[in-house]
Amino acid sequence: MTPPSLFTLDDLNLRVRHRRTERTLVRDASLNVAAAESVGLVGESGSGKSMSIKSAMRLLPRGVTAEGRIEFDGRDVLSYNRADLAHYRSRDVAMIHQDPRAYINPTRTISQFLTEGAVHTGQMSRDEAIERACALMADVGIAGAHRRLEQFPHQLSGGLLQRVMIVAALLPSPRLIFADEPTTALDVTVQSDVMAILLEQIRDRHVSMLFVTHDLDLAAAVTDRLAVMYAGSIVETGTSAEIYSRPLHPYTAGLLQSRPSTTGVHRLTAIPGRPIAAYEADEGCSFAPRCAFATDQCRTSRPRSRTVEGRSVACHRVEEIADDLKDRAS
Repeated sequence: MTPPSLFTLDDLNLRVRHRRTERTLVRDASLNVAAAESVGLVGESGSGKSMSIKSAMRLLPRGVTAEGRIEFDGRDVLSYNRADLAHYRSRDVAMIHQDPRAYINPTRTISQFLTEGAVHTGQMSRDEAIERACALMADVGIAGAHRRLEQFPHQLSGGLLQRVMIVAALLPSPRLIFADEPTTALDVTVQSDVMAILLEQIRDRHVSMLFVTHDLDLAAAVTDRLAVMYAGSIVETGTSAEIYSRPLHPYTAGLLQSRPSTTGVHRLTAIPGRPIAAYEADEGCSFAPRCAFATDQCRTSRPRSRTVEGRSVACHRVEEIADDLKDRAS
């Protein structure tokens, strides 16, 4: 039995005005996250991943309009009034950004950064917020919590600062965390530590997570399900294990084929051409110009997502090419 969704994007479309024209940034994107589930949203830079997350937080830049439905616990986030939106952002969901230094006020202490929101919204007193922050800092491996609270952001390393961001996300006990490439700005060793800490904390607390990344290997290792995004559209959705072992969309297979091997030495096979934005896509499949399996139908007719082998796949020829894709990606 499929568990009920906590969070849902349903036919999300994002558009922006540009020089008297309208450009599409995200087209008909649909995904869902169940309670206590981790879902990875994977794709190349410019595919629309971060914009989708910002739309879910109602933090879109000026001039960008959202159409479709964004639901949290059965309610449409796009219909929230100011009070609903404040409650949603302060208690229900939290966000971990790519670069912590860009989202922490450098003139305020770590204590002020961590406790201000919880105290201002009346969730806890300052003393309670400090106590909870110290406990969470210990949980994520930050020693000397009371000393760290009095420091400023520039006095902490990137790894420590990202752990502080995890503490900030967990402090109000949210039900869902949006993690927007939270390890991109860190070196490889620190990335591994931070991801292990984040996963441990959300699993212990039964928190849902939508994890945005360009790293398909990482996403498959840390999430329950994957949604693969290309040119503003989600082209394949399924369990992480199934997608990793048997991709059904040519783009997913291309990502797997182009990754470095950890067990042997082989020449990398890059996806030909360049990734495109949603507004650059023609009437056909947006991946057709880079796809070795494209036909005239692919170039003239945009495929709709349909269920194949229990997964959602947007490809006209998925049944014909499935075996070839598995061989190429393995």
